[in-house]
Amino acid sequence: MATRSQAHEVQQYLDEVQSLRQRLGTERWQAEDWGHLDRVLGAYERLLAMLCEAQITLKRLQTLVFGKRRQRRHGVASRTAMCGEATGGGDQASGADSRLKPGVATSGAVGQPPRAGGHRPGYGRLGREVYEGAERVECRHEALAVGQRCPVCGQGRLYVVPPGVEIRIDGNALLSAIRYEVEKLRCSACGQIFTASLPVDVDDEKYSARARAVLAVSRYYLGLPLYRVQAYQAMLGVPVPDATQWDQIEKVGDCSYVVFAYLEALAAQGELIYQDDTSIRILTLMAENLTRQAQAEAMGFVRSQERTGMFTTALVVQVGEHTICLYYSGRAHAGENLQALLEQRQAGRDKPLVMSDALSRNEADEDGLIRCHCLAHARRQFSDLEDVFPKECQVVIEALKQVFDHEDEARDQQMSPTDRLTYHQALSQPIMDELKHWLQKRFDDRLVEPNSSLGKAIAYMQAHWETLTRFLSIPGAPLDNNLVERALKLFIRQRKNSLFFATEHSAYIASMLTSLIATCLYAGVNALDYLVALQEYRREVCRAPAAWLPWNYQANLSPP
Repeated sequence: MATRSQAHEVQQYLDEVQSLRQRLGTERWQAEDWGHLDRVLGAYERLLAMLCEAQITLKRLQTLVFGKRRQRRHGVASRTAMCGEATGGGDQASGADSRLKPGVATSGAVGQPPRAGGHRPGYGRLGREVYEGAERVECRHEALAVGQRCPVCGQGRLYVVPPGVEIRIDGNALLSAIRYEVEKLRCSACGQIFTASLPVDVDDEKYSARARAVLAVSRYYLGLPLYRVQAYQAMLGVPVPDATQWDQIEKVGDCSYVVFAYLEALAAQGELIYQDDTSIRILTLMAENLTRQAQAEAMGFVRSQERTGMFTTALVVQVGEHTICLYYSGRAHAGENLQALLEQRQAGRDKPLVMSDALSRNEADEDGLIRCHCLAHARRQFSDLEDVFPKECQVVIEALKQVFDHEDEARDQQMSPTDRLTYHQALSQPIMDELKHWLQKRFDDRLVEPNSSLGKAIAYMQAHWETLTRFLSIPGAPLDNNLVERALKLFIRQRKNSLFFATEHSAYIASMLTSLIATCLYAGVNALDYLVALQEYRREVCRAPAAWLPWNYQANLSPP
């Protein structure tokens, strides 16, 4: 929105333009007219820049409210466009986001052709072999048996072949209940009451370990609020109050915290750490903020000097062949949580690679790590400006698309870190060198205003060029931070459904159990069965948590 001084300046330019047009019509030029003309043209240039910035602001607001609209593009831009002069052009790139869609390929790009209809692979009906948890019921033939004569030809004998399979899906509540009606007998003479015993396999506790695990998974994986589960359970005749659900979830946490602590110590020794955070609401901390603000106003300050923000940090750590996912919720931001984790790192170990975006709150003790910055974040700054600066942005988007295509190819071929580095140095290094030269030329030739949105996007890439291109100099360095951003969706899902946590303790329970569930997912382990095992073997888990990690706990289960 223009200020009062800007409006006065615009009105002054309009008056000068009207006066200049009158003199041009009568051919009565004056010496100062050239200065007026130069000022008018300068004002016109600034006006166009203001219009561009207004378009960008409106586009960002539209994206914030309605989400980003995906566009399908056709054609491939030429790499030589990066060496162009004033245009900095290039044709439209094909699928700027195609790296995120496996199987979508373009001419000259690495990938597989899309399926008919444009659908991604794996949709539609499921085969019978995927129903591993289905109850098995054998259906015997009513009239025939092995060894009998064939009722059709009367010649051959019947023998067994692989059975046919039919799947039937039923629906139930998350928690089901069994009502045991225990017979009681009373003596007519002495009044003694004799009560029948429960079946041998019935546990003494009302809620089983599996019931508690179901509640934990529904809350911290599915993101179902406890009050919503309460309403659903009541609908199906098995009511479970939300307070009771929390009590049972807390018992799962009591069996799991030692494993979480061991995973922290193990993750501190990791070789590669992905780092990001998101906002969160905790009612007790929000009340604390109000108290601090009132105290600050009473002392004459406009606002409290204490930190008011609340964050959930996700750290996805590669430790050898295993992936550990850790969450932390509270006032500490991502950099502080990362630093607390690295303080548990053993002395003498190599510096870990840490991938994040370039926000300052991700920073820790940078001397103790090798920082990598997300190339996808840099690309996103140009894709957001693509409608306003299509030619310039397409050059950057297409160049980075080719680099990401090379990364996909290296992943598909399962290259070792050293081979992957050599592969990128051979194919991606020339692309990135040309892109760096093209970005610098925009400023050197004054083709881009440094304070414009496009200029800021270019300056961002230039300022972080070394950390954005670690994959060209260090084996195993990643290109993007997508792994941890996907991991954060587990907590974002909870935030969208439940809005807040009541206390720091409930946020800690959520962080701990979500960490175990996410680590199970990365390990290909059934998280529900894992949480059941931690409860049933609680004593053994507390004694030796290293033997009860998601990828090795099954070896310690008692034989059935």
